[in-house]
Amino acid sequence: MEIIHLSAECYPIAKVGGLGDVVGALPKYQNKLGHVAKVVMPAYHNKFIQENEFEVVYDGWGKLGFHNFTVKIFREMTNKLGFDLYLVHISGLLDREMVYGYDDDTERFLAYQIAVLDWMAQWEHRPDVIHCHDHHTGLVPFMVANCHQFKSLCHIPTVLTIHNAQYQGQFGWDKLHYIPAFELWKSGQLDWKGAINPLASAIKCAWRVTTVSPSYLDEISFKANGLEDLLAQERSKSFGILNGIDNEVWNPQADPMLEKKYNLRTVDAGKRANKEALCKVFNLDPEKPLFTFIGRLVGEKGADLLPDIFYNALIEYNGEINVLVLGSGDSQVEGRLSQLKEAFPGNYNVYIGYNEQLSHQIYAGADFLLMPSRVEPCGLNQMYALRYGTIPIVRRIGGLKDTVIDIGDGGFGICHDQSSVWDVGHAIGRAYELYVNAKEVKEIRKFIMQLDHSWDKAAQQYIHLYQI
Repeated sequence: MEIIHLSAECYPIAKVGGLGDVVGALPKYQNKLGHVAKVVMPAYHNKFIQENEFEVVYDGWGKLGFHNFTVKIFREMTNKLGFDLYLVHISGLLDREMVYGYDDDTERFLAYQIAVLDWMAQWEHRPDVIHCHDHHTGLVPFMVANCHQFKSLCHIPTVLTIHNAQYQGQFGWDKLHYIPAFELWKSGQLDWKGAINPLASAIKCAWRVTTVSPSYLDEISFKANGLEDLLAQERSKSFGILNGIDNEVWNPQADPMLEKKYNLRTVDAGKRANKEALCKVFNLDPEKPLFTFIGRLVGEKGADLLPDIFYNALIEYNGEINVLVLGSGDSQVEGRLSQLKEAFPGNYNVYIGYNEQLSHQIYAGADFLLMPSRVEPCGLNQMYALRYGTIPIVRRIGGLKDTVIDIGDGGFGICHDQSSVWDVGHAIGRAYELYVNAKEVKEIRKFIMQLDHSWDKAAQQYIHLYQI
């Protein structure tokens, strides 16, 4: 099969969250199964584009309402990612450093989708599947099925993967003219609650809909930021497929970003060396249990609770634990987390920002990873932590519930039911008690490093989905 993945993110080209990791790995594993998977994404003005070689495969123009724009599509020449990568360059719209956060994001991603379909309409062949990821590509299923200029593509099956239903990309009907001509009586396929809603439209129009974990498919039936009724209507074509992780990128035995590489046999010494290196940089004590948080500092992740969680824990355990935070997001949360450094020198530190190498080092050096999420469609961080022998502390929700079993239930992690300061504090207490039992911690580390959360199974599940 030939599979075209459309996404706003793809690691290592551009990554804001888990979407980038998924799109950077799934096509590679589909290719390993003997298929031809490709990624087509925007060409942002970033380091990856500046440091790699590309050839122009398409030079044309597109139309966004009354405005014309020029398009160039570049192909990465070395296949270094394990799949064909195509970047859509639209001067003035996509050639910016950030992926999101601009006032004209609606125009940017609409132009990207139109440009991709204009290009594909000129191919002499047709791919077997167009796989759309989140709302940034959500109008593709509608346009393929209904827009006159894409009539030649109308029989290509489209699949939508919902990575996070909270973000839907809705915009007003005053921008309807941006979408290429179609029969106006079909406008209902764009509408949800009085606005053009790309995610809702994709749920209606895509041949199949997937979520990134089975539990998340169940959860969005009653918590999907207004899309609950629609998802219930379309449940028969919806499937939950648990994300995997790229075991080649996330491999403590071969990870070039670590202070010391390690495997099952050398895990204790390896984690110790990485912990000592981390603690040296961040003025922490390697003899104490190291609790960490890695991710976006936003409400979905429960990040607003972190300052109180860590303050209480550091007071309660009177300097007997260490805490290290890596992330960025809400400025108030950033400020409160930064202030804790003054109150707890030698026991607490924070790195505000995004640092891929540091994240690998923390997974390798930490003892526990906190994920007190309010929403977690799949979650990859807990799987990275398991791979590196770090015990996850998670809320039972979404993909966290699908991947982490509590030690009290014969499992290997620490789970709690609510995103609250008390619940997480209690979980930290359980983790502290566990840490004292060094023998049990060593056994858990070796067990969790052997858990298989690779993309092999999920990639095959997607292939099966395309074919039914």
